[in-house]
Amino acid sequence: MIQWQKLYENRERLFWTLHTAGWGGFAIVYYIGSFLHDMRSIWLFVIVLNAYSGWLLTIPLRYIFRWARQQNVWRMLLTVFGSAYLTALAWAVVKNINYWEIYKHGYRPDEWYMYFQNTINSLIMVVCWSGLYFGIKNFQMLQKEKQNALKASTMAHQAHLKMLRYQLNPHFLFNTLNAISTLVLMKENKTAEAMVSRLSDFLRYSLDKDPIKKVPLQQEIQALDLYLQIEKVRFDERLSVTWDVQESVKQGLVPSLILQPLIENAIKYAISKMAAGGQISIVAKSFGKDLLLEVADNGPGADIEKGQLHRNNGVGLPNIQERLQSLYGDNFSFTIAHNQPTGVKVSIRIPFEVNEDANQH
Repeated sequence: MIQWQKLYENRERLFWTLHTAGWGGFAIVYYIGSFLHDMRSIWLFVIVLNAYSGWLLTIPLRYIFRWARQQNVWRMLLTVFGSAYLTALAWAVVKNINYWEIYKHGYRPDEWYMYFQNTINSLIMVVCWSGLYFGIKNFQMLQKEKQNALKASTMAHQAHLKMLRYQLNPHFLFNTLNAISTLVLMKENKTAEAMVSRLSDFLRYSLDKDPIKKVPLQQEIQALDLYLQIEKVRFDERLSVTWDVQESVKQGLVPSLILQPLIENAIKYAISKMAAGGQISIVAKSFGKDLLLEVADNGPGADIEKGQLHRNNGVGLPNIQERLQSLYGDNFSFTIAHNQPTGVKVSIRIPFEVNEDANQH
């Protein structure tokens, strides 16, 4: 299969292979068809010689047709049919000479135009050769256009995924920098230094991870922990986080930073709205052959209609849905529901996938 693929991609080698195979097939079929006519080796020699002359005479057609394809329709048709007819005429003469000189031992026709007899048969063969040439060329052109369209679609798909992934809420960065500035003014340099270090590690993770690729859940948890430690400096005791992650799913692959916007929303719309603070619960567990991820808060809740939140200027949740759609097609679920007794719970179900390299260790 790989050898055929290499042959197809090498246009020069493909032409010579098909060209030779075609004329070789002509010789075989012609000999089998005229087997009862003559079984002597001299007849086989004439057939091989005719096939070889056809092989030679049709080679220039390749370069003539290559030029003709760059012309307008009428000039192309005139060039193709004119060159095909002249080639057929020349091949008819060569075949007649081979037949008379070799098979008939030097026979000479009475009239000169007899050399051009059976031109129609030669023309049919040359036209078939021309048809196959243009058919293969058009097929190659369509395949190339299909590959280019697929490549363009893939590049656009990847660019779209990257745009969605990097369209994170800038409020987090502004709030963190303001918190660091406040800590510096309050002379809490060690806390500020730790916060800068965590922010650096989190931003490095968010920029280094390719949005097209998936990462093990364990790495995602570590990045989310960095993010939450930064937020805990701002909210102190007002932010409480509980983790419920099954050990068996930690190597499961997830889109990078797929949960970060959900946690950010919980902090913005739940924790920050409660004077006494609140709790965020993060769950990851197996669900049949799928991986179930949940982020829930115990905040004041929100208006939910038909599984959609009614909030203004929110890009986090639509981005998550678009990323999941791009990565998994229809094989995922994304649901938003009321948490019990209060708050909002967001659930994501995706296929449970594991990196093959992880299985080998």
